[in-house]
Amino acid sequence: MTLTGSSEENKAAGSVFAPIRGILSLLGYGLNTLFWAIPILFLAFFKRLLPRPRWRRIWDRLQNAMADLWIAANIINHRVFSRTQWDIRLPGDLDRNGWYLVIANHRSWVDILVLQRIFYRKIPFLKFFLKKELFWLPILGQAWWALDFPFMKRYSKGYLKKHPERIGKDFDITRKACERFKKVPISVMSFVEGTRFSEKKQGSQKSPYRSLLRPRAGGVAYVLSAMNGQLRQVLDVTIVYSAQRISFWDFVCGRVSQIRVNVRSLPITETLVGDYARDRAFRLQFQQWLNGLWEEKDACIQELQNKPGRCLPPASPLPAVQPVQVQARSQ
Repeated sequence: MTLTGSSEENKAAGSVFAPIRGILSLLGYGLNTLFWAIPILFLAFFKRLLPRPRWRRIWDRLQNAMADLWIAANIINHRVFSRTQWDIRLPGDLDRNGWYLVIANHRSWVDILVLQRIFYRKIPFLKFFLKKELFWLPILGQAWWALDFPFMKRYSKGYLKKHPERIGKDFDITRKACERFKKVPISVMSFVEGTRFSEKKQGSQKSPYRSLLRPRAGGVAYVLSAMNGQLRQVLDVTIVYSAQRISFWDFVCGRVSQIRVNVRSLPITETLVGDYARDRAFRLQFQQWLNGLWEEKDACIQELQNKPGRCLPPASPLPAVQPVQVQARSQ
């Protein structure tokens, strides 16, 4: 089956009752969010009132348990109102008490619900790096804050030239978040492209990939460095929908006919941990490693779009990143 380039086939998969189904599904998401956000925010108060490490671990575990129930109710919502067929391929050795870095391509807001569904009760609770503006999203943004989701402020190159004191602020936020993440098992989630895919963005970036934007290596490299010794594996997630452009409304109306997800587990070797900001040789080799993953992901997407089944990883294990010889620039 070849996937279409628009959401027309998704709409055809629905019915005249699709808008009613969408309204009921949205109402369910809203009530479920409100129901769990209130006690999660309440616990955040105690977490700041009693910040000692032993108490904080208790509050974190209680909040994560509530967040799991929040996700469970969302999954029931999917099953009741969605007509989507799921093709999910996961590694067999996932551990709820492990520590993971999860990376994925980014197509839609639906990606978050997809990730929460496929990893529910298989790995620890997913925590995303979010844009700072999302904090102001009513109820949801404050719940994310209470759950210690890091909020990142992105600056343009032009702004940083005028305000060099802002350089490295995101890395400081990442470092502080990773210190909190060390206290209980966690899955750190990053959409490495930094934004949702669109053909316009693909063109403006001059992306060399057919179905992806260019990956941004800095955040991932810093997480691996800050969490060195605790993260167990990288889970590389590839998400493919039955149309290349979908909306959240399409999803809640049951108009997304199929979602295919392929997950592969990659080892975290010593060569993936280093000083990304100051070590130019390490920075180049890390970018080379991530760009290689993205080339394989791009090929995987093409395979999943054109035929069902699993997009297998390479026949041989991924080679460890080799040191890059950097010649000094001539003066």
